[in-house]
Amino acid sequence: MLIDFHTHTTASDGALSPSQLLLRAVDRGVEALALTDHDTLSGWRATQSLQSNGITLVCGVELSCQWGGATIHVVGLNVNANADPLIDMIDHLQRLRGDRAVKIAAKLEQLGAAGALVGAQALAGDGAICRPHFAHWLVAEGHMPSVSRAFDKWLGNGKPGDIKTLWPKLAETIAVIVAAGGVPVLAHPLKYRFTRTKLRALCDAFSDAGGLAIEVVNGRQSDTEIAALKRLAKDKNLMVSVGSDFHREWAYGADLGVDVSVAGGVSGVWEMVL
Repeated sequence: MLIDFHTHTTASDGALSPSQLLLRAVDRGVEALALTDHDTLSGWRATQSLQSNGITLVCGVELSCQWGGATIHVVGLNVNANADPLIDMIDHLQRLRGDRAVKIAAKLEQLGAAGALVGAQALAGDGAICRPHFAHWLVAEGHMPSVSRAFDKWLGNGKPGDIKTLWPKLAETIAVIVAAGGVPVLAHPLKYRFTRTKLRALCDAFSDAGGLAIEVVNGRQSDTEIAALKRLAKDKNLMVSVGSDFHREWAYGADLGVDVSVAGGVSGVWEMVL
């Protein structure tokens, strides 16, 4: 069975509209799909007026939080979109994103890229404004040759445009997802570039706070990386989740859909969600 429990649309920093993403999922043979835009449910809400074409749609969101001095992302699967605690947190996160965008633009202007805020807002449209919007604007305006270069030089971790935002704490974020009836999933655990010891400590904190699953596939992981994450899930008594973390079609990214057989003998979160 092909599923995808980590995807993005134009509601945040994806290139496809919710309807386009759904059609692509149909073409790919995906049977269950979660739209997990950054700090918004707008993408999922847009699908409610669309024909699902036999795909099971899971209400999802990817929430920003902090732990150990780092920004962490937690995917909430099967959440109640009308739950007040979740709505309140998303409103708070959107305000934080707006404040961060102003500060990023100010940094970029100091570097010679004036007009970044208006440009990034135009690209984001009604969606949640994210660093990739600034990166794409920098490329379009000729300030950077590529999005990856924009992150490497100005927007990535530790760079001038890496504005540290006081996101909610990990435990608070997990509690909100649980209060909304959802399943908290630790997103892309290898992306944080933690040491093995710190990653295990994160998983302990995640589990202690009520987290239930960890992503073992979120794009193009090697077999060795997947095996290591499955062992970590077993060690920490966590279920596994899989997704593409699809934002747009590009040569180095994964397309929609992951076969659940990759979980092997580890319990998959889809057993709870579907």
